[in-house]
Amino acid sequence: MSRNIATIALLPLLLSFSCLPAQVTKSKKVQASTASQPHGYDYEHPEVQPAVEALDLDMYARIRKEGLDHSHIMEYASGLFDGIGPRLTGSPNMAKANAWTRDQLAAMGCSNAHLESWGDFGLGWRQISTSVDMAAPDTAVFIAQATPWSPATPGTVTADVVAISSPIDEKVFAQWKGKLAGKIVLLGQAPAIHPDPEPMLQHYDEKKLAQIYDYPLDGDMQEQHVYTDDPQFWAQVFKQVNAKEKISRFLADEHAVAILLSSYGGDGGILKDDNNEAMGQRVFMPDHRQPIPSVVLANEAFGRLSRLLEKHVAVQVAVNVNTQFTGDHEQGYDTIAEIPGTDPSLKDEVVMVGGHLDSWIAGTGATDNGAGTIIAMEVMRILTALHVQPRRTIRIGLWSGEEQGYMGSLGYVANHFGTVGLSTSPEQLEVPEFLRQQVGPLKLKPEQALISGYFNLDNGGGKLLGIFAQENAAIVPIFQQWMAPLKDLGVTTISMRRTSGTDHDVFDEVGVPGFQFIQDPRDYETRSVHTNQDVYERLSPSDLKQAAVVEAIFVYNTAMRDQMLPRKPLPHPENFDRERQPLKDVMPGAVKQ
Repeated sequence: MSRNIATIALLPLLLSFSCLPAQVTKSKKVQASTASQPHGYDYEHPEVQPAVEALDLDMYARIRKEGLDHSHIMEYASGLFDGIGPRLTGSPNMAKANAWTRDQLAAMGCSNAHLESWGDFGLGWRQISTSVDMAAPDTAVFIAQATPWSPATPGTVTADVVAISSPIDEKVFAQWKGKLAGKIVLLGQAPAIHPDPEPMLQHYDEKKLAQIYDYPLDGDMQEQHVYTDDPQFWAQVFKQVNAKEKISRFLADEHAVAILLSSYGGDGGILKDDNNEAMGQRVFMPDHRQPIPSVVLANEAFGRLSRLLEKHVAVQVAVNVNTQFTGDHEQGYDTIAEIPGTDPSLKDEVVMVGGHLDSWIAGTGATDNGAGTIIAMEVMRILTALHVQPRRTIRIGLWSGEEQGYMGSLGYVANHFGTVGLSTSPEQLEVPEFLRQQVGPLKLKPEQALISGYFNLDNGGGKLLGIFAQENAAIVPIFQQWMAPLKDLGVTTISMRRTSGTDHDVFDEVGVPGFQFIQDPRDYETRSVHTNQDVYERLSPSDLKQAAVVEAIFVYNTAMRDQMLPRKPLPHPENFDRERQPLKDVMPGAVKQ
């Protein structure tokens, strides 16, 4: 949903392979512990972390050999993207993907492969076909797709097009009342298309990685998709988003035929088709079912129609939206599987790897986040192929409902690790749960103390260049040592920054160390994310292999070390407002109010 990072500028901090301590460079088989160990993480008395990590460099070599020379990741890619296709939460394809990933994980030798429900999602829906063709003043075939959860048209409908470019409010309602029956509505302004766009394919160079390495003292982490936690901001945003439901009801009540929308990002035949295009962020809920078909057009097509109508040229378009609803209360499921731990003292502890399995519908969900899914699957395949005997249990979680607000991971974390109290004020109930104001308290479950860390990928299919420490300073020297033998693969950077916008957030919010890797962007943000170009061809096989090797090593190291990964202090959202209050009586001579 999915984005970033930087070469460590201070070379002494990044231990080179040749200057590692002897304890690290020497291959060491880690034996099962014999001493009594604390059971789970103790915030009052955390374990002392060693200065030097005991790395099993023989296992590094074996993981590299298996992952780079005997990879099966592109087979997983074709099976998931070509064979199943887009995976909208609640859709028949999502059900196929859940079953397929479960069966593949079982076939590679994982234990306890199963589907775990996180609850009622809402409407099941799929797009069978969509076409939009201009019939007058000329004929043309346009690139178009139904917006998610759009109802169908009654076959192909040819009708006159009218443009409503201004925002629809009560005054506009009155202006158009009685004038839209049998019309197709071109809704909104035509987007401007830059005639000299930037190159789509991008790679992080050392300068960019150094910039991401530097911690922003002004607190601006928008580049890492960390946005404001101001509850009033999000309440206002979703007040506007949810107003689109009112628009669609008005157009349906006026007996308009369909809505044509522009793509909010991209040109050159690229169109985005996601929650930003749907007529409201809750259209998948039965009580918010959309009453009129809507279609997103490639921006060039939208622009052509808009210009013709501006010049008062009569335009007719033939629209055929062939969609199907498959149920009102589809369950949401996560795919879960394990490699059981073997150390009697540590086997109940867990390290998790994962990403979200669901996607939008314009492409086949290859980069967002099929890539993160197949990389996590390949991590498990590599480790099972090597017959590893991890001390801690290694568990994979493939989430659904991420694109609608982390639903699958939120459900899993709530069922296993803990919950955070959310505001129930009327304006906050209009905001999706993952962005709602946290008011506390934090309620933890016993399993929260038993998970050492969660590793996530959701920034496309680029190779891994490092990792975000998520403001966990204690983890930095550990990850530095893990990465030193991987410098030749391009893994160089640890950023103390937070990154946001995907499932690791949910773990982090209940005190579980959750991490997102720094990925080379390629054309993820510029071409593939949420678009009709989110397909197999946007993947780099060599980058995917590298990512699986790196993530497998991080997961393995977490499973094998004596100590759990260090944690940040537990969050206390109930104190946030008090902590933001300015100090009193600071200014000398100020008149008390």
